[in-house]
Amino acid sequence: MRDTVEPSDLSFFSTLAASGSLSAAARELGLTAAAVSKHLTQMESRAGVPLVNRTTRRMMLTPEGELYLEHARRILDEIDELAELLGAAKQSPKGLLRVNATLGFGRSHVAPAISRFVAKYPQVSVQLQLSVTPPPLTDDTFDVCIRFGEPPDTRVVARRLATNRRLLCAAPSYLASHGVPVTAHDLTRHNCIGIRQGDEAYGVWRLTSGRGASRKTEAVRINGSLTTNDGEIAVKWALEGHGILMRAEWDIKQYLADGSLVQVLPEHDTPNADIFAVYSQRHQMSNRIRAFVDFVAQDLRSEAGAL
Repeated sequence: MRDTVEPSDLSFFSTLAASGSLSAAARELGLTAAAVSKHLTQMESRAGVPLVNRTTRRMMLTPEGELYLEHARRILDEIDELAELLGAAKQSPKGLLRVNATLGFGRSHVAPAISRFVAKYPQVSVQLQLSVTPPPLTDDTFDVCIRFGEPPDTRVVARRLATNRRLLCAAPSYLASHGVPVTAHDLTRHNCIGIRQGDEAYGVWRLTSGRGASRKTEAVRINGSLTTNDGEIAVKWALEGHGILMRAEWDIKQYLADGSLVQVLPEHDTPNADIFAVYSQRHQMSNRIRAFVDFVAQDLRSEAGAL
């Protein structure tokens, strides 16, 4: 009786699915597109069902392909974790690490941290993907996701890497021309720069003020002529004097320090944006994931201390 699945098929199919196309997978695997297509055809022949629907530009997994991928990734993870538990990788993390982060923070902070991480642990290979919208917490495409705000899903591990406040700010030139808001409601009369990112409610800023029993939260519906899904662009618009911006402290602290931006309504609190590393509970014993998360946490602490 022939084998339905061969061990080498698992990592091949995981890479193929992550690449999104046969040609991209060929580049990733160092093979020709013809060799990748042949391997996939052989896999489907062994499985007895189609695993991928191919088109001229892209490919999509069939329901059987989705099932195959889910189990392939779980088996590969368990193999890596078994090797680590047996002590083969206790001292030196190794293997593939798939990381997801947001565009701006990923470029500015996560990518440099990864560069330093692989210099320290050369046996670890890292694939970094940046995206505007974070992937679902239950998605097995990534080993670690760097996210803002603690995830509500208890099925994942969320480790706080760094504290991070959202602050209101504007350029001195804008405030000189349009005045300084005194109350949260004053924001409705200002040009506010909007950012559409993730699942956050767009167009509503929540500000909390007061102490004790008098503490209250207001939901302010903002208006403005500029909107983007890129935080770096929003900061640039604020620096150019186009309006008031709500942005994470990590992204604007250098501009607050040199006076290019001025904090607005500093006595008001906004929802925090603490930085978390999120990963599956079954990865808690993974040496390379623990090493990576520990490294990034220390790297961000060092960066915060230097600013």
